[in-house]
Amino acid sequence: MKIAATAALTLALAAPVQAEDFYRGRTVTLIAGYASGGSYDLNARLVARHLGRFIPGNPAVVVSNMPGAGSLRSLEYVERIAPRDGTVIEMFDFTEITNSLLTPETVPIDFRRFKWIGSIAQDVAVCYAWNSLNVKTLADMQHLPVIQMGRTNPGSSSDIEQKILRKLFGVKVHSVAGYGGSAEAFIAVERGELNGGCISWTSLPPSWISEHRIAPVLRLSSATAPGLPADVPAAPGLLKTERQRKVLRLLTAAGELGKPLVLNRQVPEERVQILRRAFAGMVKDGAFLADARKMREVVNPTPGDAAEKILDEIYSSPPDIVQAARAIASE
Repeated sequence: MKIAATAALTLALAAPVQAEDFYRGRTVTLIAGYASGGSYDLNARLVARHLGRFIPGNPAVVVSNMPGAGSLRSLEYVERIAPRDGTVIEMFDFTEITNSLLTPETVPIDFRRFKWIGSIAQDVAVCYAWNSLNVKTLADMQHLPVIQMGRTNPGSSSDIEQKILRKLFGVKVHSVAGYGGSAEAFIAVERGELNGGCISWTSLPPSWISEHRIAPVLRLSSATAPGLPADVPAAPGLLKTERQRKVLRLLTAAGELGKPLVLNRQVPEERVQILRRAFAGMVKDGAFLADARKMREVVNPTPGDAAEKILDEIYSSPPDIVQAARAIASE
């Protein structure tokens, strides 16, 4: 009995040591679900520069871009193909969480099945017009005969946000598909191919803001961000009914998980906890925060357990609200 008890105690003490030692000498791959140069890529590279310092064993962290289908390609890779040992992390388009309710036939994923590390920041989506249109307010935009906006794939954040603008606020948006990421769409705006868009405020080129090259006319949630003019109205306050606000909430709630970091559900729990602790340390670190400020990235983190509560809220939406949101998000 004494020998058995001693052996059990030895194993119990050894397990955490082995878990803490796992990452030594290894490389962690951070999959970004969009092309290089866009906001997801930039945020993934921000994390990659710092996260390894907070993981026991200090592994290298590298970014691998896997664009396609609004980041669904990368999600499918992490769920079905990637190693399940905690060496692959995913950063994906948060809108796919919403799409898993709105279009489950194309996004057959329950995001509660992933292991959540957390999210770096909320997504404060803003709709804007290029200065050539001489638009100052949402009312000005509503009077335009048409405004050209670029999007990636159906169901991406840019797609959903433009549909909200068109169907809830009466703006005549013509969505131009085929852009690999926000960086390509920005170039198209400067070339005159597009003349507006909806995107996270902190993802906009700084010169556009400092040189007043755009007019932000609407933020799609009540949240705000540094540098966003206080007179830009929040969408919930402009809607007439509580039902409309609930529909908008369903369509935008996942934005609270704007830059999500997840793992395959089969990653061992002790490694999930290691990465959660590393994330918690990173988002408080002075060097990380200074790097984020240099990039104009707002750090407003959501830890993994809080992210799971937001997911529970989204997935508990009443069927009639889900149906109404589907009507907004449909073509």
